[in-house]
Amino acid sequence: MRFISEEESAALVDHAMAFAAAREALIAAVVPGTTLFPAVLGHGSEPANRFSIKSGSTADYAGLKVGSFWPGNPDRGLPRHNSVILLFDQDVGRIDTVIEAGRVNAYRTAAADAVAASVLARPDSTVLAVFGAGNQAEFECAALARVLPIKTVLVVARDATRVAGFAERLAGQWVSGIDVRAAAPREACEAADVIVTATPARAPLFEAAWVRSGTHVAAMGADAKGKQELPPALLERAQLFCDLPEQSRAIGEFQHASEHALAGLRALGDVLRSGEGGRTDPAAITAFDSSGIALQDLTIARAILAKADARL
Repeated sequence: MRFISEEESAALVDHAMAFAAAREALIAAVVPGTTLFPAVLGHGSEPANRFSIKSGSTADYAGLKVGSFWPGNPDRGLPRHNSVILLFDQDVGRIDTVIEAGRVNAYRTAAADAVAASVLARPDSTVLAVFGAGNQAEFECAALARVLPIKTVLVVARDATRVAGFAERLAGQWVSGIDVRAAAPREACEAADVIVTATPARAPLFEAAWVRSGTHVAAMGADAKGKQELPPALLERAQLFCDLPEQSRAIGEFQHASEHALAGLRALGDVLRSGEGGRTDPAAITAFDSSGIALQDLTIARAILAKADARL
């Protein structure tokens, strides 16, 4: 069995790798012969300590990702989120590879947003509003800046002091020259070409009326029952896309959408596979829900293995 540590995987991953892996995964999700199994949501001995198991298989590979959220970890000098990816040897059923993937997970999640934005956002989008000022929000901004000409990032955070240093941290991901500043929810939404939510919220973060025509909205935080970031009224106005429709309806953002709104829901993989592009009207509002699928983890794990082998 091969083992790649957190330090090794963090040194191997980058945004370009993550984007390619996410695109591959989203397309694979809609290809016949692929199976994505229902997510398992659990908690530790302390109910506040939570974990999820997401698994899947294609004709070529199979495996799973265990993601954990231990909210008390910062007091121990550790990150709240952690991930481990396991790949099977399909001939004998044993685990072939184990990859610690805490930092990789941040790249992988942001990459799905970037892939969606590359076909759903207006190509001239320059103003990004991000709800949340944590680690994931920074990765979202960096990933989007690779595919869109982002010039301004408006950060909406309950604690405005967390915005301090945001630009410097983006520069650490090779993103510079972007004006980063704190903003109120309404101000951010009304100015934005792209809105990203990366929070653990359980109620809408803004009002639908604040979102202007032509905006692309990406909801990245909802991955369990009860989580919610977007106002349902916005989903009535928007063209809806997601990574996995059945999962989005069950535990993603679209668990809060009406049947009417869901009538036109499309898997992003179908858009990518068709090559037709997702945005057909510059004035349309597009909404992408990423509840996270196992194939994203499996494809990026395989990419990390290939890069590691190339360095041997």
